[in-house]
Amino acid sequence: MELEGSELGTKEYWETSYTREIKNYKSHGDVGEIWFDEDSQQRIVDWLLKQETLNKQTARVLDLGCGNGMFLIALANEGFTQLTGVDYSPKAIELAKGIAKDQALNISYDVADLTQNVCPTLGTYAIVHDKGTYDAVSLCPDNPKEQRTNYLATVAQLLHDKNSLFVITSCNWTEDELLQSFEHLFVKYCTIPTPTFKFGGKVGNVVTSVVFKKK
Repeated sequence: MELEGSELGTKEYWETSYTREIKNYKSHGDVGEIWFDEDSQQRIVDWLLKQETLNKQTARVLDLGCGNGMFLIALANEGFTQLTGVDYSPKAIELAKGIAKDQALNISYDVADLTQNVCPTLGTYAIVHDKGTYDAVSLCPDNPKEQRTNYLATVAQLLHDKNSLFVITSCNWTEDELLQSFEHLFVKYCTIPTPTFKFGGKVGNVVTSVVFKKK
């Protein structure tokens, strides 16, 4: 199955969006939209905090498609110190750097296209986080299947070892669809419960959050 291409899958859309958000931030201090919602973000933060084997001082965390960087800011406020965010939108990185600086937080941000081989410059991580970025890649109007394949290969290389975790939240793909698409590279570690809805006698999820380890 392929999703229909959308402007949400183009770099131009995000550059325009974050250019506007930079202006709003400078004018009003508004950090902009948190992708999906704050609940989805906090759900992941809370789950990470419950992982007893995770050392907040040493665990390297990478946020893929970090946008305004608010997920990493939430982790920094919980005591995580090894934080990096990447986005293919230079304007997103500009906004994220500005917010982190204003909050006196030491978070690294870099421009990186995750459908390209960026691993040698980024290194490896204990936690790799994706909230909506795989969705955006899937909406690319040009060669979405190839882009997703490249993206997942990059994610696998960014995980430090088989104990490293790939935490993904999606609003476009069900858990079963993610499992099928990821099975060549990843195995499911656990599901993070998300709100459900009932329609036509069937129960579904507004968003799906799954944690994977690499094979």
